[in-house]
Amino acid sequence: MDNWTVRRVTPEDAGRMRALRLEMLADSPLAFLETLAQAAARPHESYRQRIVQAAFGSGTAQFIADPGGPLIGHAGGTTLADEPGCTVVFAVYLTPAYRGGKVLAQMVDAVADWSVASGRDELMLEVVVGNDRAVRAYEKLGFADTGVRLPHPTVPELTELQMRRKA
Repeated sequence: MDNWTVRRVTPEDAGRMRALRLEMLADSPLAFLETLAQAAARPHESYRQRIVQAAFGSGTAQFIADPGGPLIGHAGGTTLADEPGCTVVFAVYLTPAYRGGKVLAQMVDAVADWSVASGRDELMLEVVVGNDRAVRAYEKLGFADTGVRLPHPTVPELTELQMRRKA
């Protein structure tokens, strides 16, 4: 199962990225800011525009694990206005069959490489408290719990923990 390439999205990925986004939201609804219904209702052109914005530049980037058919993974990176040296890792997702393998590390490394090339030497992400599998996976990649706890942005009953590492 090692037949994939991790790379930055291109405008041509919009259709497959939309399919992966719908899979992400169906599989892990609490991990993302958008609901499956919202994503499904969004027109294809909206996905295409979002992918075009993430395909170029140093402000936001999205990386995918592409085996040549349906996409199997995604990780994004974006800037923090109040922390110019930090990249926020967001919307990390792996198709269930690929969890626990090499794909996550490759996607996070792609975000880290882009971050460093963009002049940012730190990565930060947030994980829902109680998602111990994700916390362990990120710890294996060098992330450490900062002790910061934040309210979940869309589900007030949940809390997120912040993790950081050097890019």
